[in-house]
Amino acid sequence: MADARQRELGTAVLSALSRVLDPEIRQPVTELDMIRGVDVQPGGAVRVDLQLTIVGCPAADRIERDVRAAAAAVPGVTAVDVDVSVMDPAVRQALVSRLRAGRPQGVQFTPESLTRVIAVTSGKGGVGKSTVTVNLAVALAQSGLRVGIVDADVHGFSVPGLMGLVDAAGHAVRPTRVDSLILPPVAFEVKVVSIGMFVEDTSTAVSWRGPMLHRTVSQFLSDVSFGDLDVLLLDLPPGTGDVAISVGQLLPHAEVIVVTTPQAAAADIAERSGVLARQTGQRVIGVVENMAGLPLPDGSILDVFGSGGGAETARRLSVGDVPPVALLGSVPLSVALRADADAGAPVVATHPDDAAAAALRAIADRVRGMGRGLSGRKLGLTVH
Repeated sequence: MADARQRELGTAVLSALSRVLDPEIRQPVTELDMIRGVDVQPGGAVRVDLQLTIVGCPAADRIERDVRAAAAAVPGVTAVDVDVSVMDPAVRQALVSRLRAGRPQGVQFTPESLTRVIAVTSGKGGVGKSTVTVNLAVALAQSGLRVGIVDADVHGFSVPGLMGLVDAAGHAVRPTRVDSLILPPVAFEVKVVSIGMFVEDTSTAVSWRGPMLHRTVSQFLSDVSFGDLDVLLLDLPPGTGDVAISVGQLLPHAEVIVVTTPQAAAADIAERSGVLARQTGQRVIGVVENMAGLPLPDGSILDVFGSGGGAETARRLSVGDVPPVALLGSVPLSVALRADADAGAPVVATHPDDAAAAALRAIADRVRGMGRGLSGRKLGLTVH
């Protein structure tokens, strides 16, 4: 009888541990071969054999704490001892292969992938492209989607700071590596990777040219374990340079959102980034107009940067395009949006009632409601 009760208790503990997620991989520790065994003593004392993926795992304390708490919460458990070790190379390599889902090393977001890839671009810098990207990502994640961001703005990376992925010294949080696999940090339920996470100091100037830029973007799209994503957003550098061309070559099936300001003169510049996307086969799905007026206490709107730039950009990009390119929305100037960006907290998460947050959520809802194009995708049909 005692052996039967011990087996029953061991099964219950394993069931409880199956609800403990690795905070980086976001999968149950039991499915990652991190639980080597559960030993139950006659008095209800439990010993859990936990093996971490790597030496110095940054999430080690949290995983051990969560495992201990889950086991201790099982009725009948009187004490919990967690024995922590590290996977041997063979087990770790098997895990890496499983996380790659059996695919060969290479760009994982192919046209056949179920992940929707959206590149956010602009004709010039300073229009708030990165701020729009992170807020769209968080808003999409809040709606229940699995979302990732690749900060492909190699020379002007800002996504780690905007997402609060920095330490007390202002350095970007570094991803964990499991052999050749990179595990992206997570903030606001969004997985993020940026070149800023690999330089020694976020103030460092990344002075790379074409081939190095291409290899970096390619590595982000091949070696970073995002898992099963519904949406991957790419924050592209402004303009029509090397990175935009590389992304077009690596992800010709990606959809594109162009960010501009209300200034009429900005439409001509913004149009160029959309034209380049089309030249590589990508589809422009819409325009976001940022800094679209400042709401005043009397209810009026002060058009600090003019008006009409977003609509004009959408009109120009719609010439000869079916269906026409939509103006997805206009984001007003907002003190909260600026302050939250400086604090590393997207406004849609921290001030959801702010006018800018409402506009960004509406844009995210519209993007989510758009059907993904079938161009380049295999439909799985057989002709008899």
